[in-house]
Amino acid sequence: MPKKSRSTSRRPSGRRPHGRRPSGRRPQQTHDAVCTECDSPTTVPFRPEPGRPVYCRSCFTSRRDSAGAPAKAAPASRAVNGSHRPVEPAAGRGEDARSDAVFAGIPLTRATRAAIARMNISAPTPIQERSIPSLLAGRDLVGQAQTGSGKTLAFAVPIAEVCDPSVRRVQALVLVPTRELALQVAEVVSGLASSRGVSVTQVVGGRPIRREQAALRRGADVVVGTPGRTLDHLRQGSLDLGAVRFLVLDEADEMLDQGFARDVEAILSHTPDARQTALFSATMPNWVANTAKQYLRNPVKVEIDDGLREPAVEHLVYSIQRDDKMNALRSLLDGRNGDPILVFGRTKHGVRKLAKKLDALGYPVGALQGNLSQGARERVMRGFRSGAAPILVATNVAARGLDVNGIGQVINYDLPDSERLFTHRVGRTGRMGRSGEAVTFVTPDEERKWREIQRGLGRRFPHRPWRARSSSVGRGLG
Repeated sequence: MPKKSRSTSRRPSGRRPHGRRPSGRRPQQTHDAVCTECDSPTTVPFRPEPGRPVYCRSCFTSRRDSAGAPAKAAPASRAVNGSHRPVEPAAGRGEDARSDAVFAGIPLTRATRAAIARMNISAPTPIQERSIPSLLAGRDLVGQAQTGSGKTLAFAVPIAEVCDPSVRRVQALVLVPTRELALQVAEVVSGLASSRGVSVTQVVGGRPIRREQAALRRGADVVVGTPGRTLDHLRQGSLDLGAVRFLVLDEADEMLDQGFARDVEAILSHTPDARQTALFSATMPNWVANTAKQYLRNPVKVEIDDGLREPAVEHLVYSIQRDDKMNALRSLLDGRNGDPILVFGRTKHGVRKLAKKLDALGYPVGALQGNLSQGARERVMRGFRSGAAPILVATNVAARGLDVNGIGQVINYDLPDSERLFTHRVGRTGRMGRSGEAVTFVTPDEERKWREIQRGLGRRFPHRPWRARSSSVGRGLG
């Protein structure tokens, strides 16, 4: 009688792999997830649920270790009617009491006041003081203020206040023109709202869309994104905007310009008509105001022009031959005082080429332009923020919303195409009342464009011919 065949997948009895003992238990089941802290893929031994934060091993260890220090202990939280509300540690109640004076006169929850206090902010800027109460009252709003005036917090505070984590649907959407600005806005909103259990998710190009889809499946209360990637999620069915109550167009002049207008209109068609809408920008041309009317209902208009920034920035405009620009740039960089410097070029190729030349000459430089992957862009920005590469050569991608403390000088190596871009470029320095310097090179073939920019700005800048300082070139490299 023939023997029955035996599966080759079973191990012969009495044998086991060297060094391994049978556990008698099944392997622990794991689930794919995305870390709430750093957006990296990870696995966890439980099924992720909407509203429940998930951390990779390194972030979990970091949070656990920091929680062990009494001075830095994070407030615990307990669920109340489905939402997470902070429970004040006994040692921190005095600190919370002091935070009651933060943004006095504006009706905010204690959790939001404490979050603002942790940002070392106590009093609102003019754009915040005039915008936040209207937004909390449910009004649509158009806000215009100089760069560095605190516009992000002006809409981030109302978002933190109105979002309810028990809803477990996207309630607020912030659209921005660049990935870097999306990262910064998301950090501000998360810093304000995380203690209440409100989750914030970024959707931007340049990184795997599956990570974002996993984060959206877990549940996001606030989405901060660029138009192209937001539209990708809508088309793929991974983003539902049917419960959006609060919509923000940051840098509205660019968001409603030809490059983004069609995508923005398509995105807005997925949101409820009854939503609240806010537009913020440093510049608000008439055509933007006219275009915005179709998205707004009887908006409050807040325009801040208190001279906060202009006097803080010294403008130096030089007439220069194209062949002299590189040596002039080196002369300026050699005279730097340790503050970060931002150099603007016109094209991606030109920025790469200029940064490569400076790097070969020994300058600590990074390059930021649209063709970089999101990971590469974040590495460049980390180097710039940390001071490892305090010179950043960039296209106009860095002109919008880039907020790095203490940028001492902006250099327009190539002239921008419009007065709006000029305003946003030089607005990277002299922020929040700090002093700064803006240097602009104007070649003979750019004189006409420079006159147009000055007309658009409504002011004229004195300019002088560049006198090469040959003795300074080559000093102080690195």
